[in-house]
Amino acid sequence: MSIPPLKIGIIGLDTSHVTEFTAILNDPQHPHHIEGGTIQVAYPGVPSSDFELSYGRIQGFTDELVRDYQVRLAHSEEEVAEECDAILLESVDARVHLEQFKRIAPYGKPVFVDKPLALSTREATEMFELAEKYRVPFMSCSSLRFGEALSEQLQEMKQGESIIGADCYGPMAIEPTQPGLFWYGVHMVEMLYRVLGKGCVSVRTFTNDDFDFVIGTWADGRIGTVRGNRKGNYKFGALVHGDKSTRYANLSDHPKPFYVSMLEKVMHLFQTGEAAIDHEETWEIIRFMECANMSRETGTAVRL
Repeated sequence: MSIPPLKIGIIGLDTSHVTEFTAILNDPQHPHHIEGGTIQVAYPGVPSSDFELSYGRIQGFTDELVRDYQVRLAHSEEEVAEECDAILLESVDARVHLEQFKRIAPYGKPVFVDKPLALSTREATEMFELAEKYRVPFMSCSSLRFGEALSEQLQEMKQGESIIGADCYGPMAIEPTQPGLFWYGVHMVEMLYRVLGKGCVSVRTFTNDDFDFVIGTWADGRIGTVRGNRKGNYKFGALVHGDKSTRYANLSDHPKPFYVSMLEKVMHLFQTGEAAIDHEETWEIIRFMECANMSRETGTAVRL
């Protein structure tokens, strides 16, 4: 017996992710179309008045969803949760994620929270506690975590090779409302954790106007780095170091977009309730960035 397609809702329409995801799910002619559900209803949310990328873009993305994909607009987070089988929480300003999640968690529907989950471990902890209380199938990540170029290299290295470290790089603009690494640094941190997994014990950040360089030390002695660029190229990539080889993953130039690979994992969550990421690892990613930001200010190593 075939499973009926899911009715999916979006909360927060101030990011390009909402139009990207809707195109992939709703348009059968999309070159990377994913079956299993469609975006049918959305709540634009309240744009952040101190964040131009929120208040300056929300109307355009809202209009596009209604005009091109006939998405119906709801009047609240709760209305979306009532009407849908699963929810994409997409608000670009992570400062509002906790309050929005509080509104929808009691409905027990599967929820994907776009990056970053939260801007502090305190908020992240509260969100995980809510998810457990209401038995919400729950996941949060950056699309770079599942970039195909990285996945391909890791798959090949599974054949009898131990991973001993990684160096990840990408653009890292600074956005005051999403401090330090939380805005774009999260992409590289997610890549790093995809390779090394949880277990980091300390971080140290070196920073100037053009770059951030973060060194993480794992409990077993492995070292991973994040290079955030504000000068030069703005590509994403990683060097993955094994005990037999070092492999390069060029994430920016792979023909399969990051969004598609991540959305496949999100749809698996929505359909099965199974998250592709351990909750403890997601919490540690928030803590890693929190500590890296502390080190950014002091110049000294900070223990997680």
